[in-house]
Amino acid sequence: MATTLPAVALKSLPEPVLVTGGSGFLGINLIRRLLAQGVQSIRSLDLLPFDYPEATLPQITTVIGDVRDRETVTAITQGCGSVIHCAAALPLCSEEEIVSTDVDGARIVAEVAKAAGVARFVYISSTAVYGIPDHHPLVETDRLEGVGPYGKSKIVAEGIVRTLDCDAFPVCILRPKSFVGPERLGVFALLYDWAHTGHGFPMIGSGRNRYQLLDVEDLCDAIVLALTHPHLAAVRDTYNVGAARFTTMREEWQAVLDAAGFGKRIVPTPAWLVIPVLKLLEKLHLSPLYAWVYETAAQDSFVSVEKIQRQLGWQPKYSDSEALLRNYAWYIAHLDEFRGKSGKTHRVPWKQGLLSVIKRLF
Repeated sequence: MATTLPAVALKSLPEPVLVTGGSGFLGINLIRRLLAQGVQSIRSLDLLPFDYPEATLPQITTVIGDVRDRETVTAITQGCGSVIHCAAALPLCSEEEIVSTDVDGARIVAEVAKAAGVARFVYISSTAVYGIPDHHPLVETDRLEGVGPYGKSKIVAEGIVRTLDCDAFPVCILRPKSFVGPERLGVFALLYDWAHTGHGFPMIGSGRNRYQLLDVEDLCDAIVLALTHPHLAAVRDTYNVGAARFTTMREEWQAVLDAAGFGKRIVPTPAWLVIPVLKLLEKLHLSPLYAWVYETAAQDSFVSVEKIQRQLGWQPKYSDSEALLRNYAWYIAHLDEFRGKSGKTHRVPWKQGLLSVIKRLF
């Protein structure tokens, strides 16, 4: 770890801690991590109710509200020491909703946080900002070219929060790979459902491409480091976050099929044929898969995490396969709780559409 960076006295993370998107998949995992860290004052802002057992704890204050509402954001941010901006409209939402939430919402939260004197600000971006790359591993200085409204909005939002960064308002931007773990459903629930009901997985392409994921627990560790690291120059930077140990799509998802116990195998499919079909199904609203998913699924996709390891001392615990198996075990254990539910967030399964018919072929 670098020793020449300016340090600040910081025994623990500045409280109270505000988590936007606190009711979401990352939000609840982060709040549980903060509780385990001993944080005594946590605030959550989300459009959805905070309906977890932790809601009754005295350390937690929850507000149902919109990050695009400056008055609401101002009220909950007053007196905060740290803000982690996790809230975002995901790719299944309309372009208007994505842009207004992911760009305007990020601007409002960051501006309010700076005006309120918040000591640490962490913005959760995405590796979607890199688009469909032509080389690997990706590093933080690579060209940004997001795919679709989500990726493009994340690029704009990064620029906004970075312009607000200063010594008095240190901003850390994290670009996580797709992360999984307890509470994660969304597109992953589609494949878990196929495995649990005795079906194989069709891979877009051969499945021999290297595709990096991330365990949500490792992401939460990175966030805590950004909130507590004593060197401001290290905090005021942008970092990729991904698993350090990963193999191919074929090997990693086969581990899930093996855990399901039906003897099913990964089935390769020709990407040149499948991608145009998925693109058409998306346009017809018959599939939950969006461009960044199906256009990168057959390609290598991994980032370098050397920078965050070197500058913040972050070390991930889980491999891709371990993260997927942890998530699948949670899915099976909680299946009755979300059976029949669907939506556009990571907390619920996404509607399979025509894919539920195609599932019968595997």
